[in-house]
Amino acid sequence: MFKLQLPTDPFWVKNVVESNIEELLTDHAYCEQKAATNAITLIIQNPQIPELVSEMAELVKEEMDHFKRVHDIIIKRGYSFGLERKDNYVNELIKFLKRGGGEAKRTESMVDRLLLAAMIEARSCERFKTLSEHVDDKELSEFYYELMISEANHYTLFIGLARKYGTGIDVEKRWEEWLAYEGEVIKRYGKAETIHG
Repeated sequence: MFKLQLPTDPFWVKNVVESNIEELLTDHAYCEQKAATNAITLIIQNPQIPELVSEMAELVKEEMDHFKRVHDIIIKRGYSFGLERKDNYVNELIKFLKRGGGEAKRTESMVDRLLLAAMIEARSCERFKTLSEHVDDKELSEFYYELMISEANHYTLFIGLARKYGTGIDVEKRWEEWLAYEGEVIKRYGKAETIHG
């Protein structure tokens, strides 16, 4: 569905994640917060597009609900909710964003931010699928299966908005560029007990 170039090896779940579920959950909670923050940023940068503002407002609520649910699992299990974790994967993707001023560049920048969000949602969905299928923890398996579906819907939302509002931009070509770039970035990950690690 997403055309991701490198699938997550189930080894990541069995030999990395399961050794430190507490770390995975803390990282995941912060990922949900950052997704909400990104949606808020898209609202701030694009107040002139009512549909985008409405969709992002709904997304903020959903992402914060996911954050609360992850946080509830952390507390229920007697884990500690630690300090924010740096997401090196996302920071590497951000380097690929097109930026610039002027109206034409503004649209290009908006589309690229939407595609960045679509990419993160696509990889998160793929990671949640791998977790749901391979983690030896029934509660987490069911939880990540549910979130996998949610992330797929978020991917569809972001890429749909990019296509709809990317007037004059070859969105499909740019998405292929994002896929190729992410395919190289992700080769360096899959070794840490974090959602994108």
